[in-house]
Amino acid sequence: MGSGASSSAVQSVKDASAEEISSVVGELSAEDREKLLAALEREKLRAAPQVGSGSGAGLVDVSSLTKIAKDDLGLLPQPAAPKFKGAVIQIYVRDQPYGGADKSSNGHRYDSVPFANGMILAGMSCQLIHYVHQEHDKFFEVAAKFDFLIVRCNPGQIKADGGDQQKFDDAIMGLRAKGIQAWPSPTVMEKMGAKDALCKIAKLNIGLEDTLAYYDEESFAAGFKKTMAFQPRVIKQNRGSAGEGIWIIKLKEGNYCSTFGERSCEDGEVLDMMEANDNHAEEHTVGEFIEFCVNGRTDKSGTWTSQGVGKYLEGGKEAGGQLVDQRFCPRIVEGELRYNCIGGVLVGIIHKKPKEG
Repeated sequence: MGSGASSSAVQSVKDASAEEISSVVGELSAEDREKLLAALEREKLRAAPQVGSGSGAGLVDVSSLTKIAKDDLGLLPQPAAPKFKGAVIQIYVRDQPYGGADKSSNGHRYDSVPFANGMILAGMSCQLIHYVHQEHDKFFEVAAKFDFLIVRCNPGQIKADGGDQQKFDDAIMGLRAKGIQAWPSPTVMEKMGAKDALCKIAKLNIGLEDTLAYYDEESFAAGFKKTMAFQPRVIKQNRGSAGEGIWIIKLKEGNYCSTFGERSCEDGEVLDMMEANDNHAEEHTVGEFIEFCVNGRTDKSGTWTSQGVGKYLEGGKEAGGQLVDQRFCPRIVEGELRYNCIGGVLVGIIHKKPKEG
């Protein structure tokens, strides 16, 4: 029929009943039926509304938002009549490679497309959008049109891109107050994702007494000098992600005391340090490390090769300023087992192992 069907052929199909069309299809050869089915499937995919286009009853119009991702490779076609309309919210840190260590080369998180596809397969639409802090008001006007939101913004990344995490959290909570579901909510993130959770069980049989959380310079300086004198440490900032600001630290001289609290380190004792995000090594004194954690790069903190800027306690507890100090566990090289449950049913086991070295 050339580049398109003739008008008479099109009209014949339009005028035919379902029974007549079925009868014609039944007279086709197996090969011709396969060609017909393939053509119908191609047309179905072509006609499906595309993410971000703003067309179709199944999509929210997001055309007013900046399109960050290069493509939506792997995303399934959206349902034409979804049960609910949803979105995966991401954050792209514009001065970091790929937008952050959790991103693929197209700008999406590694797990964003699988999340969205899971929703689509369950009969819901799920669009992939990025939060750009300069478009805050416009973004949340659009977000208010969804039935649910899956928030996949790593702690610290909104701030790293120049935005205000509290402003974002407040807006998410505002949507929840209107009945729009947002997972996880900022309050849940604060309670369940807190890095100081281990400190709350330090005195129990399953805890370690030298696990501490610091929210100000004085407690950090006194506590760290005491824990560092006892055992190798892992120091974690609260705002980082993908290992930034997580330090594995050992005394260069190895002169640890036998019991916790027996002695405290001096400012001049030398530390062998490794940052977990890229496994680079640094050597600093106790005093320099404390200065970097509190005030960042200064004349007193020495020279640092870390990509981070320190200042882990900046703003105090209310602003997320926090350091967790825990004992280094040598068996970490064996990895950890994570058991994923839905209710009381085990649905998966993940063995996470650190990189070699």
